[in-house]
Amino acid sequence: VQLQASGGGLVQAGDSLRLSCTASGGTFSSYGMGWFRQAPGKEREFVAAINRSGGSAIYADSPKGRFTISRDNAKNTVYLQMNRLKPEDTAVYYCAAQLWGVDADTRRWDYWGQGTQVTVSS
Repeated sequence: VQLQASGGGLVQAGDSLRLSCTASGGTFSSYGMGWFRQAPGKEREFVAAINRSGGSAIYADSPKGRFTISRDNAKNTVYLQMNRLKPEDTAVYYCAAQLWGVDADTRRWDYWGQGTQVTVSS
């Protein structure tokens, strides 16, 4: 499975961005999909994940209430809508795929995209 993330950029605090991640090479609906992020000097951390059907999602505490994950299985794409962005949201954002399930543990994910940079200025 190949994952291609896009949609990052430079925004100001309080702005919104929508990240997209398109998958190829596998049966998209067989995979739980997730978003992770890594800030300079920090470990990669879980942001949000959505199950195969799109009916259930989990979020890390930090973005909860501001970020929304969704997916379109017909388009093989998962999205991360990020609202009310904060400077501490600055990171490289990665999408990931996990066969059958979702999990906040980065070690359980099977495939990773290349990352897209999100920079939030104050």
